[in-house]
Amino acid sequence: MSNNAKIAIGGVALGLFLWIWLPFWAVVLIVVGVPTAAYLTLDPSQRRRLRRITRKELGR
Repeated sequence: MSNNAKIAIGGVALGLFLWIWLPFWAVVLIVVGVPTAAYLTLDPSQRRRLRRITRKELGR
């Protein structure tokens, strides 16, 4: 099993766990807030590079 598949399975499991134990607004805040915070921690040059490449190339 590839690393990306393991990460995806872990994300789904964590999402289901959060969905059961937390209120809806908290789950939405986590699902939207974590990727947003990760994007904002990038340098401006890294953000330009990320916008320039396609989603298919992100795994390289």
